[in-house]
Amino acid sequence: MRKGGKRKSTSQKQETEVKASSSSQENQKENHKLASQAKRAKTSKPQPQLEYFEDKRNLEDLWKAAFPVGTEWDQLDSVYQFNWNFLNLEEAFEEGGRLYGKKVYLFGCTEPQLVPYKGENKVICIPVVVAVVSPFPPSDKIGINSVQREAEEIVPMKQMKMDWVPYIPLENRPTKTAPPSPGLSIGIRVALKQMKIDRLKKYEYCLPYFYQPLKEDELEQSTEVQIIFPAAQKPVFCEFDWELDELDEFTDQLIEADELDKDKKDAFKEFVKERVREAKKANRQAREARKKALEEMSEETKAAFVNMRFYKFYPVPTPDTPDVSNVKAPFINRYYGKAHEVL
Repeated sequence: MRKGGKRKSTSQKQETEVKASSSSQENQKENHKLASQAKRAKTSKPQPQLEYFEDKRNLEDLWKAAFPVGTEWDQLDSVYQFNWNFLNLEEAFEEGGRLYGKKVYLFGCTEPQLVPYKGENKVICIPVVVAVVSPFPPSDKIGINSVQREAEEIVPMKQMKMDWVPYIPLENRPTKTAPPSPGLSIGIRVALKQMKIDRLKKYEYCLPYFYQPLKEDELEQSTEVQIIFPAAQKPVFCEFDWELDELDEFTDQLIEADELDKDKKDAFKEFVKERVREAKKANRQAREARKKALEEMSEETKAAFVNMRFYKFYPVPTPDTPDVSNVKAPFINRYYGKAHEVL
């Protein structure tokens, strides 16, 4: 009995030990599980917040494709310092817009203006885009002129590394070989690379050229000539009108104002006479050329010139850009004259 009791006791002890061992193992597992969860909780990284970027508009970079012709090189960077918005230009190509379904040629230019920005007035180089509605390119030439140059030059655009090139909207650019959008032949592209400094400076005096054969050019009517008379001390800059000015009196006034040396009087007068002869000849040739062009022009081409329209686009107001609404003007340049509409 005692032996059997002893065995029973031993058996109970083992059972107790097994139960204790089993309970201990369960506790260890539970503790390990809790520790693992705590560790994961400590090492888990916070989920990053999703960022949403606004999709680019189909014609958002259209205004940049129209290079600002004639802008001074040291001002080029300043043109793009603001994120200008030309939504008005983009919407003009949408259904119901002024340019929808039409063939359009664009060129850019800049206008330095004093405008308010962040509580103060600043001189800002404002980009402007001119849209020409025409079935054919308005011109294949460029005008080069400045106060410092003795004579105006009209040269082929290609001579100044310029040309009309197609603009490809964003949605049509899946690959580099994507075809240009039909009917949207836009922009003057300038090959700037490997251009020498003297040519760069010459480019600053470029103006998009346009000749309207149905309208007498201002140069044909002008009786003024720009005079840049070379002299030892300093050149003489002036304008002479052969209908309003009397040459002897005009010359004497320059001498009295110390603008011209007295001993250069005769040389100056001959210089002016030669410039007047050249100007009269140029006016006569221009009239003859216009008359000939009209005689050879088809009725279809005449109609195209009659219906040709110029639209001048300024940037629309945004919180991040200067407000240019008070400096808008219809004048484009001396060749194009005034725009039919300013937007």
